[in-house]
Amino acid sequence: MKIAEVSERCGLSPDTLRYYERIGLIPAVNRDSRGIRDYTEEDCRWIEFIKCMRNAGLPIEVLIEYVDLFQQGDETAEARKNLLIKERDKLAKKINEMEQTLALLNYKIERYEQKMVPIENELKKALPSAYISEVDGS
Repeated sequence: MKIAEVSERCGLSPDTLRYYERIGLIPAVNRDSRGIRDYTEEDCRWIEFIKCMRNAGLPIEVLIEYVDLFQQGDETAEARKNLLIKERDKLAKKINEMEQTLALLNYKIERYEQKMVPIENELKKALPSAYISEVDGS
């Protein structure tokens, strides 16, 4: 599969794919006889994995380390697992913090609505009805 096809399939630009390969974020891609990248399904799975991990906020350096360990072979399986556990724990903590922030935002919005709706209703009572119709679009 050529880089344009992989770019379309994975939703990453060709420049991003080349960059990921250059820095070791994805293993080296095979080349055809003319030196043009020829991606395999396995390459695409790596790209999707990296894309997913980046979307979750994992640092490039951690992912490069993971790929490097993977390329060293099965003897690094425990180190890879530990690296993933560490990142999962960080992500779980971040999700918890974001859930707390969301709850606070929801509370603040609710309080705003509880306080502002009565005030707006009082203001409407004080304004001439012609003005209210114009503002409400009636």
